[in-house]
Amino acid sequence: MLTVRAFAPGRVNLIGDHTDYTGGWAMPMAVEWGTTVRVERRGSSVDLASSEKRRPARVPLDVPDPAAVQPAWARYVAGVVAVVRPAVGAVGTVSTTLPVGAGLSSSAALEVAVALALGFEGAPLDLALACQRAEHLASGVPSGLMDQLASVSGVDGHALLMDCLSFEVTPVPMPAGVDVVVVHSGQARALAGSAYGERRAQCEAAAEVIGPLREATVDDVARLDDPLLRRRARHVVTENRRVLDFADCLRNRDLAGAGALMVASHASLAGDFDVSTPALDALVAELSAVGGVYGARLTGAGFGGCVVALADGASPVRGWRLHPSAGARSHSDHDPGVGGQ
Repeated sequence: MLTVRAFAPGRVNLIGDHTDYTGGWAMPMAVEWGTTVRVERRGSSVDLASSEKRRPARVPLDVPDPAAVQPAWARYVAGVVAVVRPAVGAVGTVSTTLPVGAGLSSSAALEVAVALALGFEGAPLDLALACQRAEHLASGVPSGLMDQLASVSGVDGHALLMDCLSFEVTPVPMPAGVDVVVVHSGQARALAGSAYGERRAQCEAAAEVIGPLREATVDDVARLDDPLLRRRARHVVTENRRVLDFADCLRNRDLAGAGALMVASHASLAGDFDVSTPALDALVAELSAVGGVYGARLTGAGFGGCVVALADGASPVRGWRLHPSAGARSHSDHDPGVGGQ
């Protein structure tokens, strides 16, 4: 019987939020924390028990509507089953070191690990696109590709400069002696109940007037008559520039410059995009005041979750110190002791 162990990392986004679904630029990194799925490939359904959840996922291979599956976490499994359409089911377990609802892409890590465990074959980009479709089916949130692409594309020791139009990923070395510190705000994040879809629609409305936001300038943004759309578009246009400048700062070890860009990014997400919260704002201010911290910002889509800071390795800043890590991988073998020859 075929047994498979698949691991997919979560990600922290250093800079570039709400730019992926407009075809812009982002700079995440895969982290050492992630989700592991261990299965035996057999049966006519996918049955997974989670160490984090009381109720298991039981998904038939012909699942008609992933969004209707219970419990809620099983919808992401169902979305993958609906997209991958494996010929054989699986029985096994899910475990994770990622905090759920923190904005570290626990759902994307689950999707990627399940897809690999179910035998997905294809290029990393194809895997990311399949898992993005699964997320859309499961949650109804029109999320971009950054989370899944970061999980499958991780490079040890490197951040990922991501072109969200071509989906080209360029690894950028993280400078030695610099830590990426993540701190939870205490405010759980749930995109399905947030204004994520509304923000995306507003960006699309702005693009209908001034053209693709990836190519727009600040002068183009100023032509928008609607002040709300003007603010939304201004964030995306200026954030794209900040991502490219941030990559240059890392290459040149300009850590003060990189930190200033993170602070400016948070101000834009809070002021122009309205996705920060008082808890996130207070945490960014607190971390930025600690010695050795170059800059901090909310990470992920906002509405709660975590703040990420760039800090000197000797800084006393509190939080999870995460490291840029390799991407998703799987291992399979035949177990002759269970149904084999």
